Amino acid sequence: MAAGEGTRLRPLTERWAKPVLPIDGKPVVARLLRELAAAGFDEVTVVTGHLAAQVEALLGDGSGFGCRIRYVRQPGVLGSADAVLRAGAAAPYLVTAADTLFTEGDIERFWSAFAESGADGAVAARRDPPPSPPHRYALRIEEGVVRDVLDRDPGNGLAAAPLWALGPALQPILEALPGKAPYELATVFQEAIVSGLRIAGVEIGKTRDLTHPEDVVVENFPYLGST
Repeated sequence: MAAGEGTRLRPLTERWAKPVLPIDGKPVVARLLRELAAAGFDEVTVVTGHLAAQVEALLGDGSGFGCRIRYVRQPGVLGSADAVLRAGAAAPYLVTAADTLFTEGDIERFWSAFAESGADGAVAARRDPPPSPPHRYALRIEEGVVRDVLDRDPGNGLAAAPLWALGPALQPILEALPGKAPYELATVFQEAIVSGLRIAGVEIGKTRDLTHPEDVVVENFPYLGST
């Protein structure tokens, strides 16, 4: 998913698409694609929107990153669930945001854990960065199963990471998007839990992303944070 406007990163994202901004001097989405390819995902659909041409020009057909890419454009701010629906993937499939880097090996480990769990879907959880409502709520996991996608318990140190797995049983819920846009994956997964589907919770390591303009400095010039 690479369609977001990156509003918290303005004014940078008025000129550049958030996924093309760098961490450690390299575009986030380019590094993410290499991680996906290393995990065995050789076919990737990239959903673009805001400043779509920048993302598409950078990634091309995906051959430079070890995968094949097709593009789908989201016409407005319609949410993560809408983006996934437009991608038109056949379940089971992996979904991730194009602005987040994961600890090496975590994408493959997450997908393997989902496959081995026999669950209908899966959500990744992380402790670093921690929950920070309302931008990032806690994720309630009990005995490896997600009980609440938006847990408001301040003592819960697990936050949802932008990494999801969707099996065939979730597809009807995704296609029956309730209410008004924006349609979010959190709503889809919570509806799945309420309806009795089993959603695995898989804890992963630290993730890195760019949320505020100062993060671009922090994530690319680490020596500035030294004492």
